[in-house]
Amino acid sequence: MKKRLLAAVLVIALAVTTLLACSSKDEKTETTASSDETKEITDTKDKEVLKESTKVILNEVAHSIFYAPMYVAIEEGYFEEEGIELELVTGFGADKTMTAVISGSADIGFMGSEASIYTYNEGANDYVVNFAQLTQRAGNFLVAREEMPDFTWEDIKGKNVLGGRKGGMPEMVFEYILRQNGIDPAGDVNIDQSIDFGSTAAAFAENQGDFTVEFEPGATNLEKEGKGYVVASLGTDSGYVPYTAFSAKQSYINDHPEVIQGFTNALQKGMDYVQEHTPEEISAIIAPQFKETDQDTITTIVTRYYDQDTWKENLIFEEESFELLQDILEDAKELTKRAPYQDLVTTEFAEKAAK
Repeated sequence: MKKRLLAAVLVIALAVTTLLACSSKDEKTETTASSDETKEITDTKDKEVLKESTKVILNEVAHSIFYAPMYVAIEEGYFEEEGIELELVTGFGADKTMTAVISGSADIGFMGSEASIYTYNEGANDYVVNFAQLTQRAGNFLVAREEMPDFTWEDIKGKNVLGGRKGGMPEMVFEYILRQNGIDPAGDVNIDQSIDFGSTAAAFAENQGDFTVEFEPGATNLEKEGKGYVVASLGTDSGYVPYTAFSAKQSYINDHPEVIQGFTNALQKGMDYVQEHTPEEISAIIAPQFKETDQDTITTIVTRYYDQDTWKENLIFEEESFELLQDILEDAKELTKRAPYQDLVTTEFAEKAAK
């Protein structure tokens, strides 16, 4: 009797255990299915977020191979990865780019930081703040009519030079170098500032001036045509100068910090690519931005900038660089009073992007 009772108990226990196991399995299956469903919903939401990108209008001072890391970021889709639909507009001058930012027709400006100092000193309430520095050297070159392998800055004395716009960074850096070499820009050299920025190479090719200060591709094209020869790099001879930076109105930065951070993140990816790849690889990536320029010329120009350490490893605009910029402005007598670094520069976005 006891054996029959024990057998009955065992059967009941086994049945209960089996029932519990099946129940547990069903619950686990339901949980797994629920988890997979949640993941699927989450993935769908992520895709929707990427689709709902924010449009950002960027006004660049010029369209130049000098700004290669930015074009790498565009061509490699880094802005899209950060949820930014970028519209690139060329302002053709820092004054025009700054006007676009101040008026609100552009969200972000890319230009020489001297423009932000001028605007601040003029008393703008919603002034423009620099949040990312791209280049750390000047991007222009001194071109002579003949090859001068032993060129020194003394050779420019008494000569006619096609220069840049008064108060613009190219001209101020040029004059800074002259003064550093004991040359008076006003008395020792005849600098012609009457020719438009984009027309100096053509004027030089037509025999105007003994020297010309050229950005790329002007300098390389003059060499290819046999009309001129690069004899000095203003980027090398001026040292590390915060030549160009990205900026936006203080109100835009305050209202859209996530956009500024995403924008800076994309730029940093472009900077990383440039640091980790060869000039040939960089040139191949940015070629679609310069369809009018052949691949060999793009590579020559990128190599020239690459070799002189033009691009920073990060986008942090340091105070020492900002003060050097103001030294150059004062040296050129273009600055009535110095502007505070803490008002015109923020590094929080660049610091996060660099991590």
